[in-house]
Amino acid sequence: MAPPNDPHTPVLLAPLLKAVAPVRGLWLDGTFGAGGYTRGLLQAGADRVIGIDRDPMAHQLAAAWVANQAGKVVLKPGTFSALDTLAGEPLDGVVLDLGVSSMQIDQAERGFSFQKEGPLDMRMSQDGPSAADLVNTASEAEIADILYLYGEERASRRIARAIVEARAAAPITTTLRLAEIVARQLPRPKPGQSHPATRSFQAIRIAVNAEFTELAEGLAAAERALKPGGKLAVVSFHSLEDRIVKRFFQLASGQEANANRYAPATSQATPRFTLEPRKAIGPDATELAANPRARSAKLRVGIRTDAPAKAIAPADLGLPTFSRKGRR
Repeated sequence: MAPPNDPHTPVLLAPLLKAVAPVRGLWLDGTFGAGGYTRGLLQAGADRVIGIDRDPMAHQLAAAWVANQAGKVVLKPGTFSALDTLAGEPLDGVVLDLGVSSMQIDQAERGFSFQKEGPLDMRMSQDGPSAADLVNTASEAEIADILYLYGEERASRRIARAIVEARAAAPITTTLRLAEIVARQLPRPKPGQSHPATRSFQAIRIAVNAEFTELAEGLAAAERALKPGGKLAVVSFHSLEDRIVKRFFQLASGQEANANRYAPATSQATPRFTLEPRKAIGPDATELAANPRARSAKLRVGIRTDAPAKAIAPADLGLPTFSRKGRR
């Protein structure tokens, strides 16, 4: 069932399918990529899967395979913040695999990798302002905010200052030049430590693609789209993403605790999700050995109740905010 030369190994696929079993009816894969989760859902018993991806490359690579699925897979361009509109009908399940895909990182010309020479791009949708536009036009304060809030980079101000100084000499247009500028501001990594530019590249990518806004809106869209009993499974890859997902499920399942134990008890809204399991699921030793990319992955699953959908303010989800708008 897999397309030839599939470049992407779905992370936490087996525990995801176990957590959402039985898989029936209409599902939506909000980050289709190379179609790994979609294939898994079909094999597990889904009748149909709607795949959504903003990356034109994903649509091109999947075209022949989708055409051979006898209508069981429908692939639509777009972002998962609009998944309820794109689906057009109630759903039995939604899967969201957050972050950047392996096939995007592996293509140097996409500009996601700090280890490969390529244009400083990072746009998942391949249109709109790029990472080069951001680092060459944003103010020093804006760049520092992005690095700190989206990458948890403690040296954000020093790196932002170095970026502004470097671009004054010549525009920063390639991945390796940006990686070198960042690396010069940080200690040399010890064996086993990540590349010094890891957090900065993550932060800039998140800003370029408005990933946290997309995540908050995508969770809300999934809540609106799911039938009672429908399942929402979200795979995240770093602490900032997981914090937003965890907070969403806490609020939507009525787990919010009083901030002050001496204050009057707050009334609990009717839960819109139940959590099964209540805690995040991580990879086991077998998956880690086969797929090191799964190392930081966490899976959270919620089951929709029949309570009406309710909007949650981005601030209540703990979304980092700053003045510059990212590209969706």
